[in-house]
Amino acid sequence: MNKQALRADLLLLLTSCIWGFGFVAQRSGMEYVGPFTFNGIRFILGSLSLLPLIRFIGRKKGGVLKQAPGSPVFASLLAGGCLFIAVTFQQGGIMFTTAGNAGFITGLYVVLVPILGIFLGRKTGLPTWIGAGCTLTGLYFLSAAGHLESINPGDVITAISAFFWALHVLLIDRLVKTTDPLMLSSGQFAWCGLFSLITALGVEPFLGDWVEALNPALRSSGLFSWYSLPELLTGIGSGAISGVFLRDSLIPILYGGLASVGIAYTLQVVAQQYAPPAHATIILCLEGCFAAIGGILLLGEPLGAWTLLGFCLMFSGMLVTQWEVIAGGFGGKHAGKG
Repeated sequence: MNKQALRADLLLLLTSCIWGFGFVAQRSGMEYVGPFTFNGIRFILGSLSLLPLIRFIGRKKGGVLKQAPGSPVFASLLAGGCLFIAVTFQQGGIMFTTAGNAGFITGLYVVLVPILGIFLGRKTGLPTWIGAGCTLTGLYFLSAAGHLESINPGDVITAISAFFWALHVLLIDRLVKTTDPLMLSSGQFAWCGLFSLITALGVEPFLGDWVEALNPALRSSGLFSWYSLPELLTGIGSGAISGVFLRDSLIPILYGGLASVGIAYTLQVVAQQYAPPAHATIILCLEGCFAAIGGILLLGEPLGAWTLLGFCLMFSGMLVTQWEVIAGGFGGKHAGKG
C-alpha cells in the first residue's frame, strides 16, 4: 500500500470514528434540548460549515461548480425532506436504545440499499441475501439481548430510520448526476435543519410528557429532561437559562453539527479520492463499532454477550453485502477514485 492510500485509509478511519461518537452526542444532547431542536441546530451548522469547502473547490475549478439542468433548490429540498424523516426516526429511536445499538442498526442501510435497488431494475446477488440474513439475525440478538420474547422499541424505530437512510442513498445517487454533491449536501442539510426547527416549535412542548408517560424512567434519569424549543427561546430571552447550561449544551450540538457533518464529510470527500473502494467500504462500516465504544466509555452503556454477538453478526452481514466491492478492491483492480 502506498503512502497516499495509507493516509486516505487513516482519514476514513477518523471519519468513521467521528460519525460513531456522533451517536453519543445525539443521545447526550437530549439532556439539554429536544430532539428536533438538536437536529435543527446541528444540521443548520453542518450546512454552513460546508460553505468554505464549496468556495475552495469552486475556486480550484475556476469558480464553476457543476450546474443542474433543473433547480438545485428543488433537488436539495427532495434530499432534505428524506433526510429529515431519517434523522427524526433515528433521534427518536436513540431515546429508547443505546448509542451502540443505534450505530449498528443505522448501518442496516448498507444492506437495504442493494435490496431496494431491485425495484429500480438493479441486480442483487447471493452475497446481499446472505448479508441480509446475518444482519437481521444480529439485529434480533442485539435488540432482544438474551430476552427473546421482548424487542426494544427503540431498536425498531432506529431500524425504520435505516430504511429511510437507504432511500436517501438511492435518491442522492440520482441527484448527484445533475447537481454538485457539495452544494446538494449543504442544501439538504439546510432544509433538514429548517424542517426540524419548525417541527420543534409545534411538537416538542408535548413530546416530553409523551416520553414520560411511555417510560417514566427516561425522564427521571435526567437524560431526556430537555427544554423544548419554545421554552429554550423564552428562557434565553428572560435570562432564566444559565450561561453554564448553554455552554454545556453546545458541546454535543457543536460536535453533531461541525464534527459529524462538516469535518467528517470533508474528510470523506478528500479521502475517497485516493482510497480503494474496498478500503472505504470496510473502514466506514466501523462506524457502529465506534458508536458502541463511545457509548461504553462516555455513557456507561452495558455490553453483554448477546449484544456483542449481535454486533458481530451485523458487522459481518454488512461486509458480506459488499462482497463484490471488497473482492474487486483486494483483487488488485483499482477502481479509481471512490
